Amino acid sequence: MKAILGRYLKTIDWYIIKKYMGTFVFTLGIFVVITVVFDISEHLDNFLKNHSTLEEIAFKYYAGFIPFYMNLLSPLINFLAVIYFTAKMANQTEIVPILSSKASFNRFLRPYFLCATLIFVVSLFANIYLIPYTNKLKITFENSHSFNSDDVAKTEVHIQLDKRTFVYVQSFEASSHTGFQFIMEKFDGDKLREKLYANSITFDSLKKVWTIKSYTIKYVNGLREKWVDSTNKQKDTVLDMRPTDFVVYDNVYTAMSTRDLNKNIIKEEIRGTGALKEMLYEKYRRFVYPLSSYVLTLIGVSISSRKVRGGIGLPLGIGIFLCFTYIVVDRFALVFAVKGSLSPLIAVCLPNGLFGIVGLYLLSKAPK
Repeated sequence: MKAILGRYLKTIDWYIIKKYMGTFVFTLGIFVVITVVFDISEHLDNFLKNHSTLEEIAFKYYAGFIPFYMNLLSPLINFLAVIYFTAKMANQTEIVPILSSKASFNRFLRPYFLCATLIFVVSLFANIYLIPYTNKLKITFENSHSFNSDDVAKTEVHIQLDKRTFVYVQSFEASSHTGFQFIMEKFDGDKLREKLYANSITFDSLKKVWTIKSYTIKYVNGLREKWVDSTNKQKDTVLDMRPTDFVVYDNVYTAMSTRDLNKNIIKEEIRGTGALKEMLYEKYRRFVYPLSSYVLTLIGVSISSRKVRGGIGLPLGIGIFLCFTYIVVDRFALVFAVKGSLSPLIAVCLPNGLFGIVGLYLLSKAPK
């Protein structure tokens, strides 16, 4: 292994790799510390009001908070780190001798892309396996400690449970797991065979069943109808739905493992509650977002490898502007995917696609 690395990585490569990774890790650490400090100041009242222990805060909330923001910020911090140390190398006339020694610019990019690959692999692993688990810790803590003061229950919910069963809930109370004005319809093809009306339906978390209270059933057989009145009765039934289908929390899909997310996507294709696009966006994003390490590294090297007047200020300013632009494009893509008609896959690929084109153009203008 050492012989292979010695063959392809020279002294200058190790020099760039050390600068790259050192600047990236240090900058990412600083940003995470600042983010945690601001978050503590924002949620201190929640911690005190709910009598949260130090162990809960550290190993449940921040054990999910820190990995999430490290993964979220890593491509942008990577971008700024590349610009900073590369512009500093150019300002100190370290890049000119490298390119003057008959080394091509593509050869100069080798250590950069090796580091970008390392960041890509770590980010991909985190997106698929680690972040869903840590997000579950964070979101569970937030929900149990009333971080979200808004009403999280959905209203006017229609769900298709299977090919012949449809349900409707007018309103849902998340705290008691109770839905009101419940209707369940069963079809045979396109013909209605059974329709159940109930004042309320409650989920029993121990028995894993729904209790239907004060219900009436209408049986339909052609032109014949039969009514069964059970106004003062109740019955338990197993339905393929859970209280989570009637409440909405921020980032709830980021807390699902990739396997569970795929299962919910298949189920949502049948149910049609309107969450399919958001699920697909989250699924595709886990695989596509890490590619930004390559795209932003290419742009960072291309705009900062030329020595300019004023030192590293201009490249760093351009880098910060491009960071904000990338974030804006990414947020707009999410909105158009979830709320509009844009395909989730196209929306996920849009930021990296646009900035990839910018990177190739800047590469053609970079000093050779």
